[in-house]
Order: sequence, then structure tokens, then C-alpha cells
Amino acid sequence: MSAWGLGLNGFHTQGSVFGAFITHHHSPNLLLPLNIPPQKDKPRMLTLLLPPPPPMASSSSSSMSVSSDENNNSSPAVVSGTTARDRRLLKVREEKRKREYDRLHNYPEWAKVLENAAKNDEELRAILGDSIGQPQLMSQRMADRVRKKGRDFSKSKTGSVLAFKVSFRDFNPLDSYIWFQLYGAATDREVDLIGTAIQSWYLMGRLGAFNSSNLQLANVSMEYNPLYDADEGFTVMPSSFHDISDVEFQDDWGRVWVDLGTADFLSIDILLNCLTTLSSEHVGIQQVVFGGRQMGDWENGMTNPQFGYKYFQI
Repeated sequence: MSAWGLGLNGFHTQGSVFGAFITHHHSPNLLLPLNIPPQKDKPRMLTLLLPPPPPMASSSSSSMSVSSDENNNSSPAVVSGTTARDRRLLKVREEKRKREYDRLHNYPEWAKVLENAAKNDEELRAILGDSIGQPQLMSQRMADRVRKKGRDFSKSKTGSVLAFKVSFRDFNPLDSYIWFQLYGAATDREVDLIGTAIQSWYLMGRLGAFNSSNLQLANVSMEYNPLYDADEGFTVMPSSFHDISDVEFQDDWGRVWVDLGTADFLSIDILLNCLTTLSSEHVGIQQVVFGGRQMGDWENGMTNPQFGYKYFQI
């Protein structure tokens, strides 16, 4: 307990006190009036022990913080109203919206033209691949295509970067059609290219070129001068094509009837090798079908050029 000092300063005039005050040793300037009975003796100093003063401000602030903490603990937690999944979805939507804005306002015009053209051009779509939406990558893909094709890229019609499909449908080598499906209606130039290739293939087969019984040099190294036995090649059983029809076209489909005769199936491999290069460099071919009597919208007996019929005479 801290002491409070009681000081009496009185001049006894007619039994009255002029003044009395209480002082504290921490606050000597604090004066509190006090009424006490008059004293006849000389004034003297009295000492009085009182309870301690009220707590300091720091103690009150700490108690206030404790009470506020209690209030905070007792109040419910603040909830944002969204889950982590909602926030992720919102972020994805914002990124998508930003990409769409950039595509509409900051997207190069040439890239827009390429994207629109790729919607209806399967070959261009194959060149761009997964680069659609990325102008720099699209430009790189097109530059690679130009570099590979060279000056041929500027031509109105080029080959296809896609490999054509090959299928067999009850193929009889002595009596069957071979079908070709292009990417569009056959032009006169394409008819001439495919017809010339088929004609050359038939002439080779007619002369007995596709004879697997006489492949003396197929597996021989050319590092040293190989030996060819002409007598053996002369005495092998000949194999040759028997017959072939003209090459016909209706819109994007073409066909040729063949009778391979005694020629080996080696002739089919050689034909496919020839068509692979032809499709890649000159005429885009979607698929080649061996056998079958009806393909696509082919109309038997229709030979009117006004309805898309064309042919190449072998």
C-alpha cells in the first residue's frame, strides 16, 4: 500500500481552520480539500495510510484487450461465401475471358485468316495442328511447310501432308477395281497425273517387271561388283498383267479395273509406293481401296462430263 500524506496548514483564528489538504507522494500537485475539526495546538503534520490508487492505464488497456479477445473468440468466424473450387473456376473463367479479349483485340489478322481457312481445309488444319491460337507457333509451322515444299508451295494445287488410307474389300487380282478418293473433285491436271502413273504401272506389269521369282539383286550389297545371272533370269516363269481399263473419275472418286494375270503381289507394293509420292508431292489422295463394286456416290453408267465424269485412256 502506498502512503498518502495528510498536511494541515492552519492558523487558528477564532477556532477556525483556513485550509486543509491531502497530498500524494506521486502527485504532489494534487490538492484535495478536507474538513477537520479545529485544533488548539500548533499545526502539525499527520500521516494517514489509505488503500492503493486505482490501476494504471496500461493495466486497464490490457484488461480491455483481454475482454476484446474474449469477444472475438465468442463471435462466429467470418466466411467469404466461396469454396476453393469456386475460386479456381472463377480464375479459369477470368483467364479464358482474357484470352478471348486478346484474340479479338490483339490477335494478328493473318492468324485469323489462317484459322478460318483451316475450318474447311483438312490439309491446312493438319499443318497447323495444335498451334491454332498461338500466332508465333502458327507462323513457325507455315515457315516449315514452305521450307519443305520450296517453290512448289505457291502452286494452286499441291500434295497432301497426310498419308492416305489403304484397305482391301474382297480383292480378286484377276477381276477387281482399284479405287482412289481425292480431297476434292478431280481436275484435268490430276486426272492426267494419276492416269499417267497407272498407265506406267500397267506397262511395267505387262512387260513382266513384277516377278518375285527373279530378284537376284534385291538383297545383294553394291559395295563390290555383283554378279547377275542372265540365264537364270531368262528361264524363270514369266509373269505379266493381262488387262486394264481406262481410269475413270466422278467428282472426288476415281477407279480402274485390273486383271493382274500372273504378276506377283509385288506389283501392289510398287503401286502403293508410287501413289505415296504422287499424293505427297502432286495430288492429295485420301484413301486407296482394293476391291469393292460401289464406293461413295459412284453412279454406274454415268459418263456425262457435265455431271463430273472424266477419264484417262490407257
